[in-house]
Amino acid sequence: MKRVIKGGRTYVDGAFVAADIRIEDGIITAVGSQVDEEGAEVIDATGLHVVPGLIDVHVHFREPGFAYKETIATGSAAAACGGYTTVCPMPNLKPAPDTKAHLEEQLEIIRRTAAVKVIPYGTITRGQMGRGELSEMAAMKRDVVGFSDDGRGVQEEGDMLQAMKLASSLGKPIVAHCEVNSLLNGGYIHDGEYARLHGHRGICSESEWRQVERDIALARRTGCQYHVCHVSTKESVELVRRAKAEGLRVSCETAPHYLVLTDMDLQEEGRFKMNPPIRSAADRDALLRGLQDGTIDVIATDHAPHSAEEKSRGLKGSAFGIVGLETAFPVLYKYLVLEGKLTLERLFEVMSVLPGRLFGLGGLLTVGAPADVALFDLEARYKVDPSTFRSMGHATPFEGWEVQGRCVMTLVDGRTAYDGR
Repeated sequence: MKRVIKGGRTYVDGAFVAADIRIEDGIITAVGSQVDEEGAEVIDATGLHVVPGLIDVHVHFREPGFAYKETIATGSAAAACGGYTTVCPMPNLKPAPDTKAHLEEQLEIIRRTAAVKVIPYGTITRGQMGRGELSEMAAMKRDVVGFSDDGRGVQEEGDMLQAMKLASSLGKPIVAHCEVNSLLNGGYIHDGEYARLHGHRGICSESEWRQVERDIALARRTGCQYHVCHVSTKESVELVRRAKAEGLRVSCETAPHYLVLTDMDLQEEGRFKMNPPIRSAADRDALLRGLQDGTIDVIATDHAPHSAEEKSRGLKGSAFGIVGLETAFPVLYKYLVLEGKLTLERLFEVMSVLPGRLFGLGGLLTVGAPADVALFDLEARYKVDPSTFRSMGHATPFEGWEVQGRCVMTLVDGRTAYDGR
């Protein structure tokens, strides 16, 4: 199949330029102003921005084990709608992908039903328990993007040390949910002003940053590639900043909700409950500075769908997790880019280029690269309406928000994964 994307503003080498793209058999064969259209289907991108497909290195597609929350089919359809061409689901599954055989159950569903590229994580520990025997990392390494126990912090230093040594020998990253269980004290939102005003139990910031601090020290000892999930505290940002200055192989991500909300924006609804929690204005501002100065490498969604009933029990009783694949770009474009807090180019760098580079997943519109492309209409204005989501999960703190910027088409290996024109 031959296709030409014509007439758009195309993201090339970190800047938007007038350039067309020719695709043949799923590969980009030309990028420029004089692209041959012969024999090709022409996709008119006039008035649109053409970008490398977004890459989300932190999602939860609940299959196998919890298909009533989300399936790989519905989650990947939501991803395509949001402009994502590659996503990496975490191993909170049943069975957890802790052995080659268990991983194969997930891979078989991906091969049959995925709308975009879905590259999973293997667990760090057996049963994804956050402690004890390590998973079959060596047996899984060819089929996973890295290793994580997301949802649980690895509690024992010795376990994480052995995991980093093994992952380093396999050339794979450790991707860590940082949480010290002994510091949680039954909390379920940030231990801050809102919790005190409304009588809620709080999760202290130290429960996150203390384990980030420990793991960076272990990364220094092992040389392991180490990536911190969903950074939410100012202390974690500073720890990563120092690690980078030291030259360690340390990176981190944050999520849209931590960049545009604070704990004083909370409402008494499950759609405001996630782990880690939305924190203070000081934390949000530190995250923004980290995003601006390069300390934070990646924006990931931590897309974590649950059933309506599981999210209907208020802040205390609801399950942790919100959805994000269909709201990430329009929220960030409206409330960061248009408000002058981040450039459009930097937004695509942290949503596509850098996650692709860090995890070996592509993220560039260059000759010879897979034709993973998204087309965005940056003038589109609308309200977030969860009833229109492709995801089975509808819990979002952005419900009813005015946003701007919509993906109108997504190509994966040159084929149409989503067409909203």
